Amino acid sequence: MTHDTLLLSPVSATTGSAVPMTLNTVLSPLDSALSMSIVGDHEAALSIAAQFVQGAPTNAVGLFIVGRTLCDLGRQDLAESACQLAIRQAIRSGSLPLALAACRELERSGVAASAFLAEIARTFAKGSESLVERRVPPEITLLSSQAGAFEETGPDLFARVERVLEVANMALESAATQPLQVPPQVLFSSLEADALSSLIGAFQALIVDTGYVLIEEGTPGSEAYVLARGELEVRRNSRDPDAAPITLARLGSGALFGEMSLLSRSPRAASVVACRPSVVLRASKDALDEVASGEPSVGATLAQFTRRRMIDNLVRTSSILGAVRESKRAALLDRFVTRTFEAGDKLITQGEESSGLYLVASGSLSVIHRSDDERGSDDDLAISKLGPGDVVGEVALVLRRPSNADVVAEHPTVTLHLPRDEFLDLIKAHPEVLAELYELAVKRDEETRSLVAQEAADADELVLL
Repeated sequence: MTHDTLLLSPVSATTGSAVPMTLNTVLSPLDSALSMSIVGDHEAALSIAAQFVQGAPTNAVGLFIVGRTLCDLGRQDLAESACQLAIRQAIRSGSLPLALAACRELERSGVAASAFLAEIARTFAKGSESLVERRVPPEITLLSSQAGAFEETGPDLFARVERVLEVANMALESAATQPLQVPPQVLFSSLEADALSSLIGAFQALIVDTGYVLIEEGTPGSEAYVLARGELEVRRNSRDPDAAPITLARLGSGALFGEMSLLSRSPRAASVVACRPSVVLRASKDALDEVASGEPSVGATLAQFTRRRMIDNLVRTSSILGAVRESKRAALLDRFVTRTFEAGDKLITQGEESSGLYLVASGSLSVIHRSDDERGSDDDLAISKLGPGDVVGEVALVLRRPSNADVVAEHPTVTLHLPRDEFLDLIKAHPEVLAELYELAVKRDEETRSLVAQEAADADELVLL
């Protein structure tokens, strides 16, 4: 099977629209080479990347770019050599994602990568003797506004590159005399070799330029990503339409993101934009589901991983969980079960007792007060919209009375649910949670009563947190 590596200019991954180039990241020589490769200036990209490798012969990213551009220039013989060196060095430097991306380039040059893929799986799989807990130093390259390049062009350039690759091979052979020690990889090193081999087969490689939008907030998500090389920014739109987007995080090499699409079909909660030319791995939900059907351990590991990441996100955003001491959070979260709701499903019904407490992990909920018992009345009042990190059901539980509004899923939504019968045990064990919930319940109840007394037109201007 041939895997093509896509090169993408700074446009949206979902809409294809241009993205303003507002990221002021200083480019390194390798950034410049990647960017030139994307726009089709392959010889210039090769010249820059090869000169960089001449000074740093064991740099896996440089070797990757050399292999990529040689393939684009039709020199499959040299491309094969460069890609194999990139794979070997990426493995030794502890980067499974970059090694996999280099395998995809090797396949694009017409050479089977099955032996290298098996080596990657053996090296990084659970139980591998090569796995050692250690920090991987960040990628260090010389930052320069002007990248150096060889003067040669055409056949002379290829001859120069061939000599550079010979030196790189000797350097790698020398390094190979030392024992192979690599750090465990997020998610991947939780799998046995056979299962890991199946999982990495689901990933394709992309090369994206600065400003490219990999994930766009509010759009459907059905893919997970791993950053092999580069830097990405996670942004969320402000509630103020005139304000600039809020930067939530910067992602570096090895980061896995977009995985909530494996658990939920809710719209993306934030955008992810390339801050510099980057190499990214991408796997569709359909491809991962196919792998999981053949390797049950992959499905179980993915489910555990996404739930753990979901809980980590909730810990950062939920005031309820934040009120609990870190040493007690694991025991608290063990009481909750994951519940998923489709668009239109009702979590809580006005006038009825709440079935329990909900923590919203992904998706979106509408809180609607009905003026009477008739559904769909024009007098129904939209109280608020809730999203990740919010809690639902606390008013009825804490104030011990029927719910004062319906809570309906706007999109497929994932929650952590604590059944009503276990709520009393929870607050006995964690009185700090009761204090937080009581304050929130009283505030929301007062705000709901205030809104119901106003004209519905005024309600849109208020946002309940």
